[in-house]
Amino acid sequence: MPFQKIESEKLSQAVVRQIEGLVLQGVLRPGERLPSERELSDRLGVSRPSLREAVATLQDSGLLVTRAGSGIFVAEVLNAAFSPALIRLFASHEQAVFDYLSFRRDMEGLAAERAARLGSETDLKVIDAIFVRMEAAHQKRNPTDEAALDAEFHMAIVEASHNVIMLHMMRAMFGLLREGVFYNRAVMFRQRTTREAMLDQHRAINAALQAREPAATRAAIEAHLSFVEAALYDQQKADKHEALAQLRLQHEADRT
Repeated sequence: MPFQKIESEKLSQAVVRQIEGLVLQGVLRPGERLPSERELSDRLGVSRPSLREAVATLQDSGLLVTRAGSGIFVAEVLNAAFSPALIRLFASHEQAVFDYLSFRRDMEGLAAERAARLGSETDLKVIDAIFVRMEAAHQKRNPTDEAALDAEFHMAIVEASHNVIMLHMMRAMFGLLREGVFYNRAVMFRQRTTREAMLDQHRAINAALQAREPAATRAAIEAHLSFVEAALYDQQKADKHEALAQLRLQHEADRT
């Protein structure tokens, strides 16, 4: 008969499973510092030896890292879905920028649709709270803050889709964007008309999401990313024109 004796699970293994679950669900994020050993053992209701055993197991599996004098952290490597060679290739080829935006439009459209259907009330409150912060940053005219909140807003929608594969894939993609591999998002927020349009687009996304309208939420996301693509294309074209104008100006100066 296919039955085996049931054995009690070690406390350390239960801790491992809980932390693994929090990492998988995106609650614990790459680079995030865990509470101190004392606080974490109290929260989990386990002894320090059991906690240490669990942490050692998670370190061996590559999920946690210990930094001397700083504490225990979720491994940054979880965000490194792309090799350094591929990242350099992305950064050096213009086609990758627009393929990236096309990929985001498809994936985020699906995520937004799922978030409108499957997101909890708390998920929607988180997204709405981020949008309120976006409006405040817009009034202060701080392009760096606006760019950071833009990424946070989009990532919160992905999190609300409740698909862990999509969550980690998109988190890695946004990691590259934050590092400026594809383009500098802050540049887009320095143009007043672009900033106004993008805030309106995020408002439309949030409104459709709060109303739980999957098709409208997906359409709003797709329209927004199509706008970003067009704005980026125009910016790249303007930069090339300016570079050519600078050459002409220098040539004229050399002739005098």
